[in-house]
Amino acid sequence: MSLSNSFVQTELPRLVFLPSGVGNLTPFFRLAVMLASHNCRVTFINVQPQTPEFARFASFFNHHPRIEILDFEFQSHTPSDSTINDPFIIHIENNNRSLYQLIPILSSSQISAIFSDFLKSENPNIFSSSFGDIEIQGFEPVPKSSVPPTWMNDSTNYLLTAYLLPNAKSLTKVNGVFLNTFDWFEPETIAALNSNRVLNSLPPVFPIGPMQSYHPLESLHLPWLSEQPAESVVYVNFGSREVMSTDQIRELRKGLEICRYNYLWVMKDDNGEFSGDSCLKGTRKGEIIRGGVDQEKVLAHPAIGGYVNQCEWDSVIQAAWCGVPVLAWPQHGDQKMNAEIVEKVGLGIWMKEWGWGGETLVAGKEIGRLVAQIMGDLNIKKKAKIVREKAREACEIGGSSEKVFSDFIKMFTSNGK
Repeated sequence: MSLSNSFVQTELPRLVFLPSGVGNLTPFFRLAVMLASHNCRVTFINVQPQTPEFARFASFFNHHPRIEILDFEFQSHTPSDSTINDPFIIHIENNNRSLYQLIPILSSSQISAIFSDFLKSENPNIFSSSFGDIEIQGFEPVPKSSVPPTWMNDSTNYLLTAYLLPNAKSLTKVNGVFLNTFDWFEPETIAALNSNRVLNSLPPVFPIGPMQSYHPLESLHLPWLSEQPAESVVYVNFGSREVMSTDQIRELRKGLEICRYNYLWVMKDDNGEFSGDSCLKGTRKGEIIRGGVDQEKVLAHPAIGGYVNQCEWDSVIQAAWCGVPVLAWPQHGDQKMNAEIVEKVGLGIWMKEWGWGGETLVAGKEIGRLVAQIMGDLNIKKKAKIVREKAREACEIGGSSEKVFSDFIKMFTSNGK
């Protein structure tokens, strides 16, 4: 999440949140609550008020009346000669073409800072199948195997060229970047980003994680889970972009049935292939839920003893906060790099030979063996609990993340003193 700062000093700093809607909204909500609790005026500009994504978070603003919301729907327009049919990419391009409409709003009042993930496309050079490991000054090379295969195909890598690479190029134009991580978790990366080992033109980064929940305190309504013994249930969730094949999902079910532990498996609710499939009915050993759950509350539940996940970053950080061991199974995007961190810090294990989702069919017997390992290996559990301790230390008064956030707040509340 990037920060543009006009350094306008007002009695109460006015901070504008401008999410593009193409990324996860949860970090925006978390940061908005953190800033509002430190006497900052926060305004949320909602550029997609009619979408299901924003509707899911409508209750957020009811529970946080101090945070203002301004609905502003961009005009959708797709050029007649466009060959792009991916709704995600079309949304990105519509946003980029419509940003000028916000100029009158943003210039009508004094704004201390804008928090956004918007970007401008610049048609950078694309990756091709011929490139090797990615060299980045100040970091270990990123293996070619950690780059999703679709990004190396000229016909499918528009996400990379239209969204990810332009976003990286735009970093030189912002005043700072917030990271939902903490010093102990990624010490080399944070040190490199904030030192002369990387290009001096990059902005500073602010590691302020693990960012805390914005949810009001409510109980978790999963009676079955509350009946289970401590650390006896493996939680399975591959997020909203579940990409497993039909055969792989069936093998995963087999693995869960033979691993000797109970399981809670959350599947996306639009997976029509399995509607009515007897293979995916709950049993006395497991519970299968379609749709969504409050993942933070699930991971914090004392019955949860392990987590099978694709390693999207928000899930990794939540597991770190709760000290739940992770069986990392990357499916797409940056998830192999995230899985590498999970393995490095001792939060869990990553079976590299399983590859990307869909590359190989992993047998249920193998899945069951690894699930049993993260659930029953006392050394893995001990290391995960150390991660939890370090995560919480970072957020305590005087902790690394708390210090970074406090220093950031002073930029707007000290009136230049």
